[in-house]
Amino acid sequence: MSSFYENLELWVKKQQEVKNLFGKAEENYENADRLTLITLSRLAFHQIERTIEAFDNWLKDPMITVHMPREILVELWSRLRKILYELIDIDIEHTMKFAEHLKNLENKGLINPLFTARLTSEEERKPRRPTVTI
Repeated sequence: MSSFYENLELWVKKQQEVKNLFGKAEENYENADRLTLITLSRLAFHQIERTIEAFDNWLKDPMITVHMPREILVELWSRLRKILYELIDIDIEHTMKFAEHLKNLENKGLINPLFTARLTSEEERKPRRPTVTI
């Protein structure tokens, strides 16, 4: 059991280090250029994905599922649901703002012609964030 506790302590320490690194990396982000902001966002998504995957695996572990108290699970869901709804709201707002921005650019004839490729009818039926290939 001692190695199990050591692994838990190591995980917490690594997560705290990642949090500190992000804190340093994002200093003065309001004045950062577009590339820096995109990089920060992509690194954040990567870390979120890693954390979610590890958390999901954690909840699949029989040692955890057998011994996790209901009260901790209620607290977990209470916090996760806030993150879930906030992330969905961020996605909706961000997508709507960018769609409006793109429409304005298109109306002014400012869309780079390399990115005006039409989607195939198959792609149009799939509800997903669109990507453009050249």
